[in-house]
Amino acid sequence: MGIVSSREALNIARDKNLDLVAIAPSANPPVCKIVDLGKYLYEKNKKEKEAKKKQMKVEMKQMRYRLKIDKNDLDTKNKKVRKFLESGNRVKLEIWFRGREMAHTEKGFELAHKIIDALSDVATVSSEPKLSGRNLIFYMEPTKETLKKLKERRDKNEKKDANDKISS
Repeated sequence: MGIVSSREALNIARDKNLDLVAIAPSANPPVCKIVDLGKYLYEKNKKEKEAKKKQMKVEMKQMRYRLKIDKNDLDTKNKKVRKFLESGNRVKLEIWFRGREMAHTEKGFELAHKIIDALSDVATVSSEPKLSGRNLIFYMEPTKETLKKLKERRDKNEKKDANDKISS
């Protein structure tokens, strides 16, 4: 409609039984729209809910290892960490030392690098292993490829759910 005075815009809105809504009130001149306010708010809320659905929630998971760990136990824990990473979560990995094990922290670093190598195909190290008290702590997060696969899986499941709803 172009630039119109506020009184004139209000009169036009009243004639059409609609509302005058300020879209960008801080602009110069302010930008307004003549719409049905109830419908406008409903559509706006619907868009926000849809955006929220597509948003990924990243959780922090944690896995603790002991320095004296058997190969099978290590593999089992690594599988669990892999599942965490493939579902899009960050993981805090902790290797704890007890008693005399503190004298051999280099073995803890070796174990940390073994874990990192085992999970390097699905994750990257976001903070390098470092000693914190009696624990060796480091963080891993999923790679972009892993997140991409996760998104594809979710999209596929959404399509499947939509098709199931339609067929029933």
